[in-house]
Amino acid sequence: MKKENKKENVITKDMTIAKVLELDNNLGEVFMGFGMFCIFCHVGEDETIEEAASVHDVDCDFLVKKLNETYNKKKKK
Repeated sequence: MKKENKKENVITKDMTIAKVLELDNNLGEVFMGFGMFCIFCHVGEDETIEEAASVHDVDCDFLVKKLNETYNKKKKK
C-alpha cells in the first residue's frame, strides 16, 4: 500500500541539468555544493545528471536524492 504523504521523486538521473534548473533555478546551489559548476557551462544544458556526475566523480544516486529533497522542501513552502 502506498503512503499518500510520500514525496514524489520528480528529478531523475536521466534528466538534463537544464531541465532540472527549469524546475527550480535554485537547485543550482545543490550542484555547486557537489563542486559541479557545469550549471554555468553550455555543455550542461544537454548533459544529464548521470553524465555530469560521472565526469565530476560524484555519486549520482546521492546527488539525485539531494536534488529531490531540496526540490520537495522548497515546493512544500
